[in-house]
Amino acid sequence: MKLQHYLGGLENLGPVNLDARVFAQPWEQRIFGIHTVMMSESAHLDNALPGYTVKSLPTAFRSNWTWASLRTGAEAMQPFEYFKYRYYEKWLGGISRFFIDAGYLTEEELADKTAFYRNQPEAPLPDRPNAALDAQIDAYLQQGDSPRHASERAARFKAGQRVRIADPEAVDHTRLPGYLRSKTGTVDLVYPDTYAYFVSTGVDGIGDAMPVYRVAFDAAAIWGPDKSEPNTTIYADLFEAYVAAID
Repeated sequence: MKLQHYLGGLENLGPVNLDARVFAQPWEQRIFGIHTVMMSESAHLDNALPGYTVKSLPTAFRSNWTWASLRTGAEAMQPFEYFKYRYYEKWLGGISRFFIDAGYLTEEELADKTAFYRNQPEAPLPDRPNAALDAQIDAYLQQGDSPRHASERAARFKAGQRVRIADPEAVDHTRLPGYLRSKTGTVDLVYPDTYAYFVSTGVDGIGDAMPVYRVAFDAAAIWGPDKSEPNTTIYADLFEAYVAAID
């Protein structure tokens, strides 16, 4: 997936939507809430900072669900489908597909429940989470989970060094902005310790903990002087797997 992740600089995608509302429609709040509850119950939290007792939670949800899961579901869409749907429609599609693929429900059960609430929109919703789940959700919203790992692994690059950004093979999910592929920049900051990603992206190169850099780019070198404001610097936080030495 090289196209959908960070679309900066691509032309002819239509007008920019300047709507500043976080949720344009009420149903979008519920989709955000579902995603947040799934993250707060994710099995990966058993080994994450700051430490959660996930295994003892009174829930039937025993899968890993992270931002990577959500992003993979959206970015793996067929590109024409991706651009057709609204932001939270992509979330809804990815979450629904996950529950079906993970065996929590079938496509038929989802279709039946959808038809039920369309015909009876005032019907009561399922019970709210119990007290233990409420507490877990509140704790996760306040503390989150950190990808930072204490490490003595030395960074390959240092501040001030010129580097070239990689152009790895396309995969279902990446954290490398498409407009930075093969571009040249300067390491502005080396973050302390190392940082992991929620999943392994395979040939894309991230997953295990590694150094992360803030790299500075001349905007004109990315998009050309005709499409950039003068004297503008673009900063990007990049995993070391995406950064290469200039030959």
